[in-house]
Amino acid sequence: MPTLYIPSPQAMLELGARLGAAAHPGTVVALHGDLGAGKTVLARGVGQGLGVTTRVASPTFVLVQAHEGGRLPLWHADLYRLDDPEELEQLGLDEMLEGPGVTLVEWADRFPAVLPDDHLVLAIAHEGEARRVTLHATGPRHAALEAALAG
Repeated sequence: MPTLYIPSPQAMLELGARLGAAAHPGTVVALHGDLGAGKTVLARGVGQGLGVTTRVASPTFVLVQAHEGGRLPLWHADLYRLDDPEELEQLGLDEMLEGPGVTLVEWADRFPAVLPDDHLVLAIAHEGEARRVTLHATGPRHAALEAALAG
């Protein structure tokens, strides 16, 4: 599992932009990390890399945000406030995960069973002011994406 050291929020934004530029239809990214780790900054970068026309912000209170107008649609979900797997059905997360766009799932580790077998995990950890991002593709469709980000 490749590990990246990200020294600043700007570098996190740039990593997200690289992810957005390399993403393919059906990309699913599970974002793990504590509050303030940089998950939403990374998501904002993904939006930039995809060329979406709406501002990417934390979906904590709305749970899911859809962003259109880019090379691919971006669905950004935040599972932090959910307690019951049945709530995921109400969100329509399964439809997003099977859709033609890019799906980012913050706090995906709360409900790992909902993710497809083949996805990319980005685990973000605090390293002082910097961040350590560990990449892990769980299947062949996302292995090339892992390699593109690691290289």
